[in-house]
Amino acid sequence: MGGRAGAPRASGGTTGRERGDRFKRSSMVQLTLVRFREFIREPEAVFWTFIFPILLAAGLGIAFRQRGPDKVLIGVVTSSPGSAAVIQSLAKDSTLVVTAYDDSAAARALRTGKVALLVVPGSAKDSVRYVYDRGRSEAVNARLMVDRAVQIGAGRVDAVRATDTYVTEAGSRYIDFLIPGLLGMNLMGSSIWGLGFSIVTARSKKLLKRLMATPMSRAQYLLSYLCSRLVFLILEVVTLVGFGHWAFGVPLRGSLATLFLICLLAAISFGGLGLLTASRAKTTEAVSGIMNFIMLPMWIFSGVFFSSANFPHTVQPVIKLLPLTAVNDALRANMLEGASLAALSPQLLVIVVWGVVTFFAALKLFRWR
Repeated sequence: MGGRAGAPRASGGTTGRERGDRFKRSSMVQLTLVRFREFIREPEAVFWTFIFPILLAAGLGIAFRQRGPDKVLIGVVTSSPGSAAVIQSLAKDSTLVVTAYDDSAAARALRTGKVALLVVPGSAKDSVRYVYDRGRSEAVNARLMVDRAVQIGAGRVDAVRATDTYVTEAGSRYIDFLIPGLLGMNLMGSSIWGLGFSIVTARSKKLLKRLMATPMSRAQYLLSYLCSRLVFLILEVVTLVGFGHWAFGVPLRGSLATLFLICLLAAISFGGLGLLTASRAKTTEAVSGIMNFIMLPMWIFSGVFFSSANFPHTVQPVIKLLPLTAVNDALRANMLEGASLAALSPQLLVIVVWGVVTFFAALKLFRWR
């Protein structure tokens, strides 16, 4: 009766508005925990995020380990005069594997790739003809090696005495190139697939429709997915980089703080792409097609398994603007060259711009239904 008029208070002395504000503040934490529980309850997600990159790195690292020079397969046409002397000269070079063929078998061996080059001794003792496809780099190299062996066998003397010094440097091997690329690919895949599928699955099950009735905003909901990605970020980086360093001696010449900063920005940037792909899609089939359309070009062009410099110079500016290219270049510069944070600023700028643009685009396009 004597109380002051105003909004009714709930038990404990808090108003409904205060309780709503408290709910909004805690919603980010609860949603992030939900994302975390969803992930660890999916063995497939754990496998593709942590175990598959290690298996891939181990397989490719063993396949492309330092094994010394490969043997070059050479064919010699025996129907030509002087073939015995040529075979004897080539047999002295331990890097050449020589096989004798008649005319028809020699042509078939070259056509099917069994040999890189055919040696056809001429009618004169001092002549020889090489048959090969100059579009194959191994064939061009074989021509040089074979000609050297033939000339030495014919009595050529080198005018300059040469010696060899062999070195093996960590950072120049294929596995050193591969591990940063796998890390970048894993950050992209786990961010885009993990976020995109989770949102679209919730939409297809009408779960997002129920969240519309809560005080939670779209920004809070989308940010919770980005926050959940950061929970697993350290585990992803430590697992793959640690395995590469322990199993193959992949160097870590840069700052670990810079490495984690690159991975943090990459996870946020790719997370923005994942949110964007799922902003309107209603079925997992639809979002799967969108995600493959986005990721497949970057798997090819961004230098995961081979250098992006192999592509023509005219498309290099476009390739450099891809987020995965920037991430891979920054990771390799940090791990293999010890590049400073300032030296990585061009790549970090590309990563940040992609993250900001895609997140706000997803926020604009996102629909609960």
